[in-house]
Amino acid sequence: MRRTPVVLSVLLALAGTVAARPAAGPPLPLRLADTGGGSQLITAEAPDQASTTGTVTWWSLRRGTWVREGSAPARFGAKGLAEGATREQSTDTTPTGLYDLPYAFGIGPAPAGTVHPYRRINDRSWWCQDNAARAYNRWVEPLPADCRAGEAEHLIAYRKQYARALVIGFNYRRPVRGRGAGIFLHVNGRGATAGCVSVGADAMDRILRWTDPARRPHIVIGTRSGPTAVTRY
Repeated sequence: MRRTPVVLSVLLALAGTVAARPAAGPPLPLRLADTGGGSQLITAEAPDQASTTGTVTWWSLRRGTWVREGSAPARFGAKGLAEGATREQSTDTTPTGLYDLPYAFGIGPAPAGTVHPYRRINDRSWWCQDNAARAYNRWVEPLPADCRAGEAEHLIAYRKQYARALVIGFNYRRPVRGRGAGIFLHVNGRGATAGCVSVGADAMDRILRWTDPARRPHIVIGTRSGPTAVTRY
């Protein structure tokens, strides 16, 4: 899929957080300019761009109505959120935007009932973040010669965070060097992330059992202050 940044006016706000909106407003996905065209959507919402915590909610489109399937506390980057189209690598910020979810992965087996593509981590599994490498922002096995170990994540070293995870399609289809690599939805670690979105282990398992590639799931990341300029990939 060609990388096509489209600036959208997206209302990423829960009921009651937009001025003059009544508490009984429509569900959040109905207030978005774009939900990716599928029938599954994950919303990752922070109170503001400086926040390191917020909420992840997953929604299903049923007979034209978005229904909330679950919700969980979430963590974001240690330096808050940044616009995906202009984010810089190694800034500890979570990129805002609308992204697909290419595949899932984890240290252990996929939760029972998972139908989303799932890869098992082993000792040879790395995520290359070296801007000079051909495999920039890709899973590699083994680590290629042009990807420095200091510029890559040895996935098995993150046993708690990567017990279960979903790849977020930020800067993935046609990577821009210096924009950032290795942005995932994964299990909580000890605190804020280096740019990913994280949730509790139970919530991560529930999301993986729910996610169905046939329903074209997407994730939208933003703040509740809306409207927010969000880049679609």
